[in-house]
Amino acid sequence: METSILVADDDVSILTALQLLLTVNGFSVTCVTTPVALIEQVKRRKFAAALIDLNYQADTTSGKEGLDAIETIKTLDSHLPIIVMTGYSSVDIAVKAMKLGAGDFIEKPWNNERLISIINTQIKLGQTLTQNARLSQEVQHLKTAEIGIEYDDVVAESPAMQQTLRQLKKLAASDMSILLTGENGTGKSMFAEYIHKHSTRAEHSLVSVNMGAITESLFESELFGHVKGAFTDAKSHRIGRFELAENGSIFLDEIANLSMAQQAKLLRVLEESQFEKVGSSQTQQVDVRLISATNADLAQMIEQETFRQDLLYRLNTVTVALPPLRDRLDDIPKLVAQFVRHFAKQYRLPIKQPSNEAIRHLQAHDWPGNIRELRHIIEKAMYLAEGNTLDTEDLSLNSQAISIRKSLQAESFTGKDWQTASLESIEKEVIENRLKAFDFNPVKTADSLGLSRSAYYRRIEKHKLGQ
Repeated sequence: METSILVADDDVSILTALQLLLTVNGFSVTCVTTPVALIEQVKRRKFAAALIDLNYQADTTSGKEGLDAIETIKTLDSHLPIIVMTGYSSVDIAVKAMKLGAGDFIEKPWNNERLISIINTQIKLGQTLTQNARLSQEVQHLKTAEIGIEYDDVVAESPAMQQTLRQLKKLAASDMSILLTGENGTGKSMFAEYIHKHSTRAEHSLVSVNMGAITESLFESELFGHVKGAFTDAKSHRIGRFELAENGSIFLDEIANLSMAQQAKLLRVLEESQFEKVGSSQTQQVDVRLISATNADLAQMIEQETFRQDLLYRLNTVTVALPPLRDRLDDIPKLVAQFVRHFAKQYRLPIKQPSNEAIRHLQAHDWPGNIRELRHIIEKAMYLAEGNTLDTEDLSLNSQAISIRKSLQAESFTGKDWQTASLESIEKEVIENRLKAFDFNPVKTADSLGLSRSAYYRRIEKHKLGQ
């Protein structure tokens, strides 16, 4: 944003003095003499800040014209910093201006140094608000893309899902920290969004963070932000995910993938609701609702000393175990209908209704990949099936089961001496066989191994595997 200042006052001598002062201090200045002209300028272009008088010729004492102008400006540009000027030492008018959205005020005659200091401070605050809004939009886009589908509502025909939804809706109304557990592909990201939408924080942001995808070196910068110059690539100030989620909710997915050092840093902000940006000594307070998720056994990890028990206490005021798809078979018809509508729209295809036999086959499958696996099967079937019906042969369930059996057979009968083989060599061979069984499909391979995406790719890199 350019450092252009909009100045409004009906006294030409004051405008002249302000234009000279601001120009000398490096600002580009636009001057107007009426509230109408002030509003027109705001409609026309962006300013770094507005310095406006409260009293004009039509009303020289009450400040009503200036207050009305502030209210209108905030509807046009909610992030524009406004500094008000008044020749009358009225605290009441200043308070009214601040309530309407003014950032600060100064009395006439002003102190030059104080005025410049106020303007610089308000410009920085305005830039932060704008950056916050931009990041919020980016995070919302990423979150929607990660979920990959817009759900009208959560499917809950099965008793298991109905019970889970009742529990989640009740807990959402509280401000408790919630830990979502369950197998890969059970929809933990979607249910985090469900909790947020039914909470008292729904009007604020839900910020999702894949903890398994954050490297050790960028952990603090991603979560807490950094100041310009904090490290080599810190070209500008950055707002962290916790600050971005202020007054809203933060969803920490794949929480079990954190190192012990990262866990210690996260514990501090959860215990004290405080953090410092990288490169800054200023402590900031934060007010967020915590939702986290994992498919790992955290109790076992605590026994193995790979997860902190005190961190678990902060994460799981209450734990909700999401049911796997094999326990909610009654939901499959409606889930299929949702995926059919989604992929018909995405690929510009006609709606293809599944046959009764196809639904029976889907309900007979054991779903190791849960909803994510169902989604992939319907996507493939929608794209490849001929006609307007999804039949059993379009689902490729049998061939997938054969692939799994081949994978298990390959892992069991390689001739390796399992009594003397190292764990690393066994792991490498298992992953190699599973990759071949699933035609090097990373999603299916990771799901079949029970690995998160980040854990899967770490092993691929470690063993130098791939297509």
